[in-house]
Amino acid sequence: MPKTYYDTVQLIERMHRHFLDVLKIELEKLSIQDINNVQSLILYNIGGDDLTVGELTVRGYYLGSNVSYNVKKMVEAGYLMQERSQHDRRSVRVHLSAKGKELKNTLSEIFMRHMKELKTVELDEDKLTVINERIRLLERFWASRSTPASMSDI
Repeated sequence: MPKTYYDTVQLIERMHRHFLDVLKIELEKLSIQDINNVQSLILYNIGGDDLTVGELTVRGYYLGSNVSYNVKKMVEAGYLMQERSQHDRRSVRVHLSAKGKELKNTLSEIFMRHMKELKTVELDEDKLTVINERIRLLERFWASRSTPASMSDI
């Protein structure tokens, strides 16, 4: 594998792990112990929506079994409310509880603080926009290679 390509793959993986570590530290600072970093990120991605676990998996790119487990834990901790769909009794929809909304707002404040702090390393919103555009190109490339139709090209 060409070194530059492999370095990019490793960098993305490390960045995600570092971000989860930062989130864990932020939760610890707030003495929040009944939800972990991954769960808080799932909670943040739910936001104000009312979603099924399947929709959350597609939206957040999480592994389905992990989302189900984490959703169950967040329901038990009081961060999420769940109810059976009126149209499909097999489907369960989740949304944030009052406790979940409070944590989502706290996470928004943390992320805003991080944005302000990024300026100390010469990263502003414009530079992040350019980075995001480049990462989305790579995402589209990988997505185009991960569909069943693309497998026939191999």
